[in-house]
This record gives sequence, structure tokens and C-alpha cells, in this order.
Amino acid sequence: MCLAIPAKIIKINGQLAIVDFQGAKKEINISIVDVKVGDYVMVHAGFAIEKMEKDNVKEINAYLKNGI
Repeated sequence: MCLAIPAKIIKINGQLAIVDFQGAKKEINISIVDVKVGDYVMVHAGFAIEKMEKDNVKEINAYLKNGI
């Protein structure tokens, strides 16, 4: 099973971005999505694969925190 996790973009440098996974900061590739600082993205294997709405991120994070 593959797992993608939502994250918030906090800094962009070309095709790379620093994102925040609920306190854990990582560098990811954003070359396949059109995003800006403050946007939320779904991240899989170091790549942003989809831009997300904040409401969806809250719901997914609740599932991840509490278990499905």
C-alpha cells in the first residue's frame, strides 16, 4: 500500500519546497503541481502530487491521528 501525507508549503526555491508535516519539515519536489507558499499539498515519495483544500487536510490529519 502506498501512503501520501498532506503538508503545508512554507518556502519555495525553484522546483523544490520546504513543507511542514504537522511540525516535521522536509524538502520535496513541486515540479508537477502549481502551488505557492501557504498552499497544502499531498506528498508521496518526496513529490507533491496534488494541491489540496484546507478542509480536506484537516479531515485527513484527523484520520491519521486517530486511526481509521
